[in-house]
Amino acid sequence: MPKISDIKKEKISEHVLSVLLDKYPEPIFTAHIAQEIARDEEFIKKILDDLKTKELITLINKNPKGLQYSRRARWRLTNKAYSAYSNNLSNNLNNLNNLKDGPINKEDILQE
Repeated sequence: MPKISDIKKEKISEHVLSVLLDKYPEPIFTAHIAQEIARDEEFIKKILDDLKTKELITLINKNPKGLQYSRRARWRLTNKAYSAYSNNLSNNLNNLNNLKDGPINKEDILQE
């Protein structure tokens, strides 16, 4: 099987983060993430471990009753990663609103 390039791994990592962001703060099982992205569970596990070392996600290895999973793992975004994303998103929305409400209108540009 051919080796996956670092650029493609980075894009897959971004996709994993987007899946976790969509479900935040609910933790998601590795198998569910792999199914959403249509990738092998072992490969996704490696990606998740890399994201964990970057402190973007956290591993939850206990069920809601406090019993440790023997073969399963759930994942969620760290609070730090979520706040960084939400701050970035709100800044981008503010910039779009400023462009929309600012002195330059899209219609003015089209008429010129």
